[in-house]
Amino acid sequence: MQAMYDVIVIGSGPGGSKAARLAGEMGKKVLLVEAEALGGTCTNKGCIPTKSLLHGAKLYRQVKGGESFGIVARDSSYDLAVAHRAADDVVATLRDGVALEEKTAHVEVLAGKAECLDASHVFVSGTVYETQKLIIATGSVSSVPPIPGVRQGTGVGTSDDALRLETLPKKVVIIGGGVIGIEFASYFSMLDCTVDVVEMLPEILPMMDGDVARQMRRALAPVTFHLGCTVLSVEHGVLFRRPDGTETSLEADFVLLATGRRPNYAGLEHLSLEKDRHGIVVDENMRTSIPNVWAIGDCNGRSQLAHSAATMAEVAVDDAFGSGRKKVNWRAVPWVVYSNPEAAGCGLTEAQAKAAGLSVHVASVLARFSGRTLVEEGKRAPGLVKMICDDRGTILGVHLMGPYVSEMVWGCAAAIKDNRTVNDILETVFPHPSVSEVLKECAKKLSEER
Repeated sequence: MQAMYDVIVIGSGPGGSKAARLAGEMGKKVLLVEAEALGGTCTNKGCIPTKSLLHGAKLYRQVKGGESFGIVARDSSYDLAVAHRAADDVVATLRDGVALEEKTAHVEVLAGKAECLDASHVFVSGTVYETQKLIIATGSVSSVPPIPGVRQGTGVGTSDDALRLETLPKKVVIIGGGVIGIEFASYFSMLDCTVDVVEMLPEILPMMDGDVARQMRRALAPVTFHLGCTVLSVEHGVLFRRPDGTETSLEADFVLLATGRRPNYAGLEHLSLEKDRHGIVVDENMRTSIPNVWAIGDCNGRSQLAHSAATMAEVAVDDAFGSGRKKVNWRAVPWVVYSNPEAAGCGLTEAQAKAAGLSVHVASVLARFSGRTLVEEGKRAPGLVKMICDDRGTILGVHLMGPYVSEMVWGCAAAIKDNRTVNDILETVFPHPSVSEVLKECAKKLSEER
């Protein structure tokens, strides 16, 4: 039996690594256990490598379409192996950064698969470690649907497999029109692959406001979308049934299963944790049904976002060793789709606000109202901002599509968190020319229409 730890954290993704570091900085004796590589899915095979590949694909597309700006590159080509090396380099750098942060916070890092014997004892690589508190941050794994013919490694795979492709497929069929599906649809289409997306829901990106989602889908041409469809098999291409009952088959060199992720419960089998269809059940302090056990990040299913996991880590550590007053403001958690164009949002959609019985006022402004957008993207630049407020002008939600919106949405989250109004935005000085000016234009339109 090893020395007693104040807390053992299982999983070193954005949530687990932050929880361990925060506890270490408070002077606690911390053990961080990681089964694979430091940084978890986000750093090693999720957020970071996908964004690196997307950035390269965007550059390739910009170069090929740069003649209107005086750039002639008719012989340009895309080297997938080089792109992978660039992504690997970024991943390694960030992974080293996580290791340094934990070392600086005096966190003991242990490589190995953790098995929780109970709430106080964790078995790793032949040794049992004892702890007073336990923070579970085991993340999630790709959800593989029970579709006839699905056999990974035979031209069918998840996002993990898509990141390991050695050659670009000519024809790609993506099953699922959520964030992962849309980002890869954008990536492959920018590299001149033929891309079809088959989605069972009537629209892509269900967390997005419906008006913006429709514009997003149009902006993603030449991707072909098949909405409201049920996949029947992937044995000979992808066979699916349309809403009218007709069946269609699509050929593909690679079929991407982008049907979401599910909580990872590996190593937690001996814990009688309460679970629901989303994941491990937690309260507002991230406490589970077992005393002195917290669950953060994807494994609790509250929000499968890296920044949500990091915020949950702050709440859990504060509850375990601090005041217990920290909470997650779920209304003010932004989301981003790093496609081309980008999409982002925070707060309620128009439909959600109306369903909640709120008095709703809405305005939209096209992205090309921004001079900078016109300069960089041209007169036909896709994109818009949609803003939703109540009778008092309090901002309920903002949904954006267009260039750089991933870097703009934090301001929307801050406004929603602090219950700011449309007038607060109108009284804010925006730099000119900037893409962000469309937020002020939208606020002005919303104020006038109210």
